[in-house]
Amino acid sequence: MVTKVSWDPSQYLKYADERGRPFVELLDRIGATDPRDVVDLGCGPGNLTELLLRRWPDATVVGIDSSTEMIERAGSVAVPGRLDFRIGDLRDWQPDRPVDVLISNATLQWLPDHAALIPRLAGTVRPGGWLAFQVPGNHHEPSHRILRELAGEPRWQAVLAPVGLGPDQLRRPPVLPASGYLELLGDLGWQLDAWETTYLHVLPGPDPVYEWISGTGARPVLDALRDAAADRDEFVAEYQRRLRVAYPARSYGTVLPFRRIFVVARRPA
Repeated sequence: MVTKVSWDPSQYLKYADERGRPFVELLDRIGATDPRDVVDLGCGPGNLTELLLRRWPDATVVGIDSSTEMIERAGSVAVPGRLDFRIGDLRDWQPDRPVDVLISNATLQWLPDHAALIPRLAGTVRPGGWLAFQVPGNHHEPSHRILRELAGEPRWQAVLAPVGLGPDQLRRPPVLPASGYLELLGDLGWQLDAWETTYLHVLPGPDPVYEWISGTGARPVLDALRDAAADRDEFVAEYQRRLRVAYPARSYGTVLPFRRIFVVARRPA
């Protein structure tokens, strides 16, 4: 999918606890004890980046995100000189000096060629430093499959293909299996830890799976339809209908299985 999308921090934060759990688990496995420079690539609204300063209170923490909306929201938790946020694109981001900890949470999957980028990002980490990231591994789940199927229908391709959301872009698998990341960094001589977790998020309210994905994975498609209100409303109504069939509501809520792929790597000293 295309990578330039507009973001709604409020929509994204509707499920802040569920979205934050993988970050907390990733952070827990980083063994850095006294880092000086810590960077969060794809920091979003900053609510999770703030945890890095709590973990390492003597570090300088910087959050980088390409979304103006997200960086503006993150400013509410900034601590000048200790926790700062900047607009930037991780594809060409380069620190002034090697960093001690580089973390990226649910961001790399937006770049179809991110596997080729990882060695360059690894090169920004000082010897003995840490690189940690997690990506969603649910590209083939109904929430995403239905989105691709619906957006790929002729009715919607007439609108979406001209803005770069043709069938090829919609079908492109965005992440590697955990073993692929192990091989990628292992070949560089890094010490590695990788694992996968499937969360069973129990979501309340009407159309919760749509509410979830409209804050993340569906953003490119919804963005492409935003200037045609009638088309967007029709698309959303049909998408919601199909999601309700795929994820039926239970008496206790709607269950969204969500697989995550984690990698924590340390550069040889």
